[in-house]
Amino acid sequence: MINVAVLGYGTVGSGVVEVLEENNAQVSSRAGERICVKYILDLRDFPGDPYEAKIVHDFNVILQDEEIDIICEVMGGTGAAYQFTKQSLESGRSVCTSNKELVAKHGAELLELAARHSCNYMFEASVGGGIPVIRPMNNALTAEKILAVTGILNGTTNYILTKMDREGAEYDDALKHAQELGYAERNPEADVEGYDACRKLAILSSLMTGKNVDSEKIYTEGISGITSADFSFARAAGMSIKLLALGQSREDGSVTAIVAPFLVPEEHPLAMVKDVFNGILITGNMLGDAMFYGRGAGKLPTASAVAADVVDCARHKGKTVSCVWSREEAGLADISETERAFFVRVKECARREAEAVFQGGRSFSAAGCGSEFGILTPVMKESQFREKYDFLGDSVLGRIRLLG
Repeated sequence: MINVAVLGYGTVGSGVVEVLEENNAQVSSRAGERICVKYILDLRDFPGDPYEAKIVHDFNVILQDEEIDIICEVMGGTGAAYQFTKQSLESGRSVCTSNKELVAKHGAELLELAARHSCNYMFEASVGGGIPVIRPMNNALTAEKILAVTGILNGTTNYILTKMDREGAEYDDALKHAQELGYAERNPEADVEGYDACRKLAILSSLMTGKNVDSEKIYTEGISGITSADFSFARAAGMSIKLLALGQSREDGSVTAIVAPFLVPEEHPLAMVKDVFNGILITGNMLGDAMFYGRGAGKLPTASAVAADVVDCARHKGKTVSCVWSREEAGLADISETERAFFVRVKECARREAEAVFQGGRSFSAAGCGSEFGILTPVMKESQFREKYDFLGDSVLGRIRLLG
C-alpha cells in the first residue's frame, strides 16, 4: 500500500482527495499498489466532511509517520509550503505539487534535494493545470533541442480578453464578469498583471534550458491597459490579442523571456485558444511545433495532474526520475535588444508625424475609431521602438507587440 498525505484542503487539495478516492481502482492499478489517502493537513476543521477523520493540524504527525510514502503539497505560497516540502524530501518522501510560485522560486534546489534522498519532486500541475506538458518535456521530447516555448498560460486573462474581443467590452467590465463567475480573484493582480504566467514561463524555460530561469528577472506586462479600441484595430488587421509567455533559446546560451500582450494572427493556433483554456506551443529543432491544449486551471483538472504525479512517484518508489534543471543561472537576454514589429494606436491629428517616425509601416483604420488610426511598424529593436514611441509623446494612445 502507498500512503499519501495531502497538505492543504482548499480547492485543489479537496480535488486531489476526490480524484484519489473516486478513481482509486484505476489509480491503484496504474500505480501497481493500492493508493490510500491517510492524512489531510489543514488549520481548519471540516465537521461533516466525508474525510473529516483524516484531518490533522500538525505537520509533524505526518512527518513522523513512517507509513507515509508520498506528500501532495497544494497549500500554495513559499513559506510553510517550502519548509514542509524540504522536510518531506529530506525524509525520503516524494512530493507532488501544484504550487507554481514555489516551483518557480525553488524548483532547482528541491529537485537536487529529491535526487540526494532517492525520491521525487514532481510538479506537472504547476503549469497548465490538467494539461500534460511537464512530463512530455522531460520524457517524450528528450531527443529534441527545444528552441522555444510560447503559451497562453493563464485562463483568467484569456477569458477577459476573449470577452472583450467577442462583445466589445471594456477591461473593467470584463474583469468584473470574470470575478462574478469565479474565474478571477477579488484581488486579481497576480493574474491580470502577468505574474502567474511569468512564474509558469520560468518553469518551462528552466526545463527548456536545463538551467535556472529567475522569474523575478523576466520582463512582465499585464492586460489592464488593453482597451476595446485595441480589439477594433486587431480585428481590422486580422489578428487577436492574447497575453503570451515567450521563452526562446539563443545561440549564445542565453534565454529571451517575456510575458506581455501580443497581437496574434487569426490563423495562428494560439489565436484559437478562447475563454479559460490554455494553449502551449513547444518548438523543437527536429519536431517543429507541438501544441498542448486544455483547461489550464480548475479544481479537478489540476487535481488530476497532481494525482498523475502520485502514480508516477509510486511507480518509481526508491529511485529518482530524471529532470534536468540545475541551479546554474541561465542568462536572460536584454529585452531592449530583441527585435519584433509593433502595433501603435495614434491620434488621427498626428498621422503625418507618426507615419514619418515609423517609416515603412502600414497605416490602417478601424470601425468606430474615426479619431484614431493604427500603424503596424517594421521589425526593429525594442530600444529603437521605445525612442520613436517616446518621441511621439501624447499622440500615442497605446502599443502592443506582434507575434512574429
